[in-house]
Amino acid sequence: MTDRVALIEERLRDALAPERLQIIDDSAAHAGHAGAREGGHFTIHMVSSAFTGKTLIQRHRLINAAVADLMRREIHALSIKTAISPAEQDLHQHQGTRPRLNSPPLKTTQPLETTNE
Repeated sequence: MTDRVALIEERLRDALAPERLQIIDDSAAHAGHAGAREGGHFTIHMVSSAFTGKTLIQRHRLINAAVADLMRREIHALSIKTAISPAEQDLHQHQGTRPRLNSPPLKTTQPLETTNE
């Protein structure tokens, strides 16, 4: 684990207490371009209760806020591939599906019944 990955993991664990967290350092694939000298490229997959009831943009904002202090020097690019709640993960496992990357949150409740009053 690189120092940058450890820093990112520390920030995310402190802020969002993820049940599952995977941080992939993609920096080697971007070596040589100008931004790569100023910070690394990372991909995140996370399951956290903090995402329950949040929209996709709210989830991304939570992650970005947790690592905001690292964005100027340690992180050049951050790709958030999976940001789901534990209930959404359970639903995917039950259905035998995988979360779609950057998909909106799954609806885990039944639709309201309509009445013809």
